[in-house]
Amino acid sequence: MNTRILTRADVESLLEIEGAVHAVEGAFEAHGRGKARMPAKVYLDLPEHDGDFRAMPSFMDGSAGVKWVNSHPKNPERHQLPSVMGVYVLSDPATAAPLAILDATWITAVRTGAAAAVASKHLARDGARTIGFVGCGVQARTMLAAHRVYFDDLEVFGADVFADAAKTFADEVGGRAVPLREACACDIVCCATPVRTPVVQRGWIQRGAHINAMGADGPGKQELEATILRDARVFIDDWEQATHSGEINVPLHAGTLSREDVAGTLGEVVAKALGGRTGGDEITVFDSTGLAIQDLAVARAAYDAAVERGVGIELPLVG
Repeated sequence: MNTRILTRADVESLLEIEGAVHAVEGAFEAHGRGKARMPAKVYLDLPEHDGDFRAMPSFMDGSAGVKWVNSHPKNPERHQLPSVMGVYVLSDPATAAPLAILDATWITAVRTGAAAAVASKHLARDGARTIGFVGCGVQARTMLAAHRVYFDDLEVFGADVFADAAKTFADEVGGRAVPLREACACDIVCCATPVRTPVVQRGWIQRGAHINAMGADGPGKQELEATILRDARVFIDDWEQATHSGEINVPLHAGTLSREDVAGTLGEVVAKALGGRTGGDEITVFDSTGLAIQDLAVARAAYDAAVERGVGIELPLVG
């Protein structure tokens, strides 16, 4: 059999943000219903190279695959390379034949943005109209595009440690570059920074806000002051991953947060097995570490579109 090879350009041409968002929402529902198999991601730490690799296998809805992805925050300044790059192997679970090898860099960005939008759909208060971004890189762009699938007429605010990045982002999307405090005072706050010292203060968060904490994806990373988590109704994507590398990992291990302070998973909310927001003034937080089934859902959507449109190169890779 042949294996389809899909480049970054191929994947970008195949993935439509609305379809990706709905695929990711379906993956969360499957997770909440216990219909997916997904070991916790495996980390290969490389402190001597200021980075790490992660392996993320999963099975869902008759598809199986694994993502091999990195996080090297200093890549752009040192090597003029993205800080995150990935490759996805999509397989036929019945035969183990490799159906496709895809660039997963764009898949990662799209599914992360989609996850934030799904969380906001289910956890943000009714009538949310302002959205603030803490960190204005690629991820802010995919999160905004995904939110626009569910939310109309959002007023956009962006803050970044690099003022020119915030301005460029704001100019692109028709928003405003603002100080960090102002970006955090929105109805929906999306954080995507690789920090180890919290940058979002409790006093900046308004009553009724929803926060997507997307940046903490490794042990020791933390974007939010722990008091925000204690004052909020907190939802995670996966318990094992979140306790190891999510937003809750630092306060949990420090003893300032307990398991009882976590309401449950986003998948349970999407599957209607657990209630989400309980009131208009409640603060909600989604702690995202990134689920392998999100990548699988989006990779499968890209592959199906490629087959339908005849995109990519087919090679006799194995056998």
